[in-house]
Amino acid sequence: MSGETIIEIRHMHKAFGPTIALKDVDFTLHRGEIRGLIGENGSGKSTIMSIASGMQKATSGEMTYLGRPWHPNTMVEAQDAGISMILQEANTIPGVTVAENIFAGHETEFSKLGIISMGKMYKAADQVLDKFGIGHIKARDSIDHYTFEDRKLIEIARCVTDDTQILVVDETTTALSLEGREILYKLVHKLADEGKGVVFISHDMDEILEQCTDLTVLRDGDIVGTLTREEMDAPDAVQRIRYLMVGREIGEKYYREDYDPSCQDEVALEYDHVTFGGIKDFSLKLHKGEIVGLGGLSGCGMHEIGRAAYGLEKLESGRVLRGGKPVTGPLNAIQSGIGYISKNRDTEALILEAAIQENIVLPSLTALSRHGYISPRDEKKMADKEIDSFRIKCNNGGQWVNTLSGGNKQKVSFGKWTAKGSEVIIMDCPTRGVDIGVKQAMYALIEQMKKDGKAILMVSEELAELIGMVDRLIIMKDFEVTKEFTRSPDLKQTDIIEYMI
Repeated sequence: MSGETIIEIRHMHKAFGPTIALKDVDFTLHRGEIRGLIGENGSGKSTIMSIASGMQKATSGEMTYLGRPWHPNTMVEAQDAGISMILQEANTIPGVTVAENIFAGHETEFSKLGIISMGKMYKAADQVLDKFGIGHIKARDSIDHYTFEDRKLIEIARCVTDDTQILVVDETTTALSLEGREILYKLVHKLADEGKGVVFISHDMDEILEQCTDLTVLRDGDIVGTLTREEMDAPDAVQRIRYLMVGREIGEKYYREDYDPSCQDEVALEYDHVTFGGIKDFSLKLHKGEIVGLGGLSGCGMHEIGRAAYGLEKLESGRVLRGGKPVTGPLNAIQSGIGYISKNRDTEALILEAAIQENIVLPSLTALSRHGYISPRDEKKMADKEIDSFRIKCNNGGQWVNTLSGGNKQKVSFGKWTAKGSEVIIMDCPTRGVDIGVKQAMYALIEQMKKDGKAILMVSEELAELIGMVDRLIIMKDFEVTKEFTRSPDLKQTDIIEYMI
């Protein structure tokens, strides 16, 4: 059975108005494969599988699934037929229980004479959660009680059934902690061992090389190369893949090359004995020209610390100070020169049903105003500068954000604050879902911000990113600081992990 074709795609073409997302693409997935898909933001990797999983229609082309023509109308239809896709962004239904999310679209399985037995649904959902090793999540609870990571684990539990033939993992691990990733990796390999097929879409080169059996590389809507496991193990594999992705050599410089942790004396942001939720008596001074990193496992409290600086958490005691004055809320934070790049960009960072230009200029409207009038020309000039700087793949600044790929959305989120010229920027997983070329550019920008005297608080679940970029690294566990490290060429991930777990 292993090696048989599960799905075959021929001459797939997809256009969004004048933008061509896919150009005559051919793609085949076999049983037992964990096929990696990699490419820059907007290269078309998610588009291929979103069409195969019923999320959208191709402009032209043919698909054959399990030997028959395949034309799914919805994701539910595709999932019922055995193709499930875990999306990059949150895809749970707010305001209802975990069980109702897991069995959304399949409620009739628990109904009799039109009445749904919630007790049976809760019991079945708890069994599903236990099966996936996430029994800490309870079926009766409201989905809103859980973190972004837990909601992503719930999506996995909802998507994968005994009937699943193809699982598409679309940048899912960027939302997961180390433990969550291990749960997903075990599931992926289990499916492959059972003769199912997995398509693994990721920007994480190490992850792709470790988890996948084959790798397909896309650039600008074309498949530009496919590597076997043997080729992925070659010494020059990373360099070759990078070249295929961007069509040019990527320089060796990636993270900062200096190991100078010095900064200015002036304090740009201060946490003064802050207490809220699980955080107790947290203090920190962030200086101008300094990059401070917060690291740890998901749920350690680091994301909440970042939110507090932007006025998104209600403090029980203590203060967050900017220029000696308390930060009272997001509007006050913006006015005082603080920017915030949220991990949950679709719900907290961006207005999806608005134009790229509108999103970029939003924090700067007061600065652009002249006697109550804002020049459309000035708005366009500001937005176009960020679009060019971040190489946001779009038709123009008038394109809606919800039509962009995940990585291009993140560029818009970043561009809001560079346009504003914020003096303090809180970055929560700033390079999540961003391709290697853009990551390199963002790291260079962050390094330049430090040189320009900006103060940066970088919250990240990627230890390599923190080690490579920050001056001071604060590790948290169970809402407490367990260790602080200073920038050093000798600092290794193994030195840090013991303070996280």
